[in-house]
Amino acid sequence: MKIFLVILLLVNWSNVEGRYHYHKKQKKAPPPAPALPPPDPIISPTPDYTPIVSVPSDPVQEDCVFDVTDYGAIGDGSTDDTAAFVAAWKAACAVESGTLLVPSGCTFMITSTIFSGPCKPGLVFQVDGILTPPAGPDCWPKKDSARQWLVFYKLNNMTLTGTGTIEGNGKDWWELPCKPHRGPNGSTLPGPCDSPTLIRFFMSSNLALSGLRIQNSPMFHVKFDGCEGVFIDKVSISSPKLSPNTDGIHIENTKSVGIYNSMIANGDDCISIGPGCVDVDIEAVTCGPSHGISIGSLGVHNSEACVSNISVRNVMIHDSDNGVRIKTWQGGAGSVTAIAFENIQMENVRNCAIIDQYYCANKNCVNQTSAVYVRDITYRNIKGTYDVRSPPIHFACSDTVACTNITMSEVELLPFEGELVDDPFCWNAYGVQETLTIPPIDCLRDGMPESVSDKYLYGECT
Repeated sequence: MKIFLVILLLVNWSNVEGRYHYHKKQKKAPPPAPALPPPDPIISPTPDYTPIVSVPSDPVQEDCVFDVTDYGAIGDGSTDDTAAFVAAWKAACAVESGTLLVPSGCTFMITSTIFSGPCKPGLVFQVDGILTPPAGPDCWPKKDSARQWLVFYKLNNMTLTGTGTIEGNGKDWWELPCKPHRGPNGSTLPGPCDSPTLIRFFMSSNLALSGLRIQNSPMFHVKFDGCEGVFIDKVSISSPKLSPNTDGIHIENTKSVGIYNSMIANGDDCISIGPGCVDVDIEAVTCGPSHGISIGSLGVHNSEACVSNISVRNVMIHDSDNGVRIKTWQGGAGSVTAIAFENIQMENVRNCAIIDQYYCANKNCVNQTSAVYVRDITYRNIKGTYDVRSPPIHFACSDTVACTNITMSEVELLPFEGELVDDPFCWNAYGVQETLTIPPIDCLRDGMPESVSDKYLYGECT
């Protein structure tokens, strides 16, 4: 009887163990995927805003990622991958929150291309590898525009981001004999001199640019034209100090712009603000070597230019030909108003604070009486060192349209090396010193010019 019970228990244990292994092999149903938040339709230009720039890891989103290699891109740095990029763009454009992915580990060469909308909202162009144009003017297709390379046109709620590099191959463009001082014996030769802007956003809104390294552009690195709602964060832009016309970020006819936490070193302006720009906030940017941060040039060819509500704060400018600059041509019209330069550290900068209403790029300009009206300009907590080859402060205002309401406060600038230059230059500039400045700015006129109402009317934008 005992033997029978032992045998029965062994059989039952074997069955239990068999059932246990049987259930262990069953596939469990996956848990429901968490709901993804809807994309933010508005990109607010504030330093606290952080756009979602990474490709989601949830497998539910894999259908929304369009890898250019799946569309035939080779990524060997020499094969023309333009067709694959265009195909991937069309696919990503057609779905909400689509991502065109340029994968890491490869170098993709494409020719001048317009990536146009309208597209579904939340589109991301993610560059994790290296993206580059043809290598110089001799390799540039004759059928392509020589003025632009990557163009993003008529888009809303779009992000250009990634951990990769956009390499401009600009060296051979910079050496064209038509470029400044690139001809024989340092001359500048006449003739066609078109060179492509590396990245252009045109007639688009609610844009984000973040994370990328952008370098060695033939001309401007990034340009925004006719846009509204632009957020730029944690971008690195670089080209050699003597590379001509390689502005880091250029904006014109563009409203509501935020540029934050970025590093720019190049051969021209770090950031240039052209006509038609309103509500621009620049903060925590390191600039140099460069030509500084510029408003202008404005009023070329007797044109009207209107720029207002520009803030430049908590910025470092070093080893640059200019610090913060406003430059206008004679003969222009319009106004530059409500400009604030605050908390700016200068290191070895020539022309730390400059207003130049006699700007002339070719040195053959004639004197004209009309001018863009410059008023309500604040320089607050501007400190550091300057290059003694030029006075650190230079306010050259129009003979007929004075600069008015300039405010100077806590401005302390000492020579980087050499002796103190104690004669800042002012011409027809009116304003106040809220605190004593170093060097003293005794040339700034008190009050307002005569017939100030006429001056305001003359300078107001239409």
